[in-house]
Amino acid sequence: MQTGPRIAIYDMDRTITVRGTYAAFLVHMAVSIAPWRLILLPVVGLVMLGYVLRFVDRRRAKELNQALLMGRRVSRARILPAVEAYADKVVTGNIRAGALAQIAQDRADGCQLMIASASYRLYVEPIARRLGFDHVIATDHFTQGMDYVRARIAGENCYDVAKLRMIRAWMAAQGIDRAQAFVRAYSDHVTDAPMLDFADEGHAANPHGPLRALAAERGWPVLDW
Repeated sequence: MQTGPRIAIYDMDRTITVRGTYAAFLVHMAVSIAPWRLILLPVVGLVMLGYVLRFVDRRRAKELNQALLMGRRVSRARILPAVEAYADKVVTGNIRAGALAQIAQDRADGCQLMIASASYRLYVEPIARRLGFDHVIATDHFTQGMDYVRARIAGENCYDVAKLRMIRAWMAAQGIDRAQAFVRAYSDHVTDAPMLDFADEGHAANPHGPLRALAAERGWPVLDW
């Protein structure tokens, strides 16, 4: 019998949001703090091509793109207003109404609300705060908690099986016994299958084709928000 906490875990991009947030965040930051960096967008395109061709891994591609469009090291105080403005932009124009309804229902059901996202904690946290989430697991910068932000990832990129490892680590740090906890999880993408398998209730929310097919095999409910 589960007597511990109830936790609802949401992926963010295209699960809660309509569109992805990562590329838009970098462009927003370039426009806000250093518009001249927009001339480097073709180089960003080459980095992404390198990722597609597997010359560059996902983690390194994120670090390179941040260095190109935000700089290798920037003052946290300097960029904070732009980060907060971006969170406002996402919450006002890029959130699924169905996701908001489900978040409200999970809160009413007594769940702690968590976003677990491959996107940077730098901007996931202010978005989560605006949506009323209790916890955030996300990709951290090497300089987390310092007065500057460096284009380097600390620990793991919060993606695929690494996301589940980070969720497990968070639960252990909180002293939560998985066997006693009740977990719901929501994602749009098949790379979150480990997280959905981990949950007592996994939901394929706005799934792309591969996840929709896997949901049919695993018996996960499909939610179209």
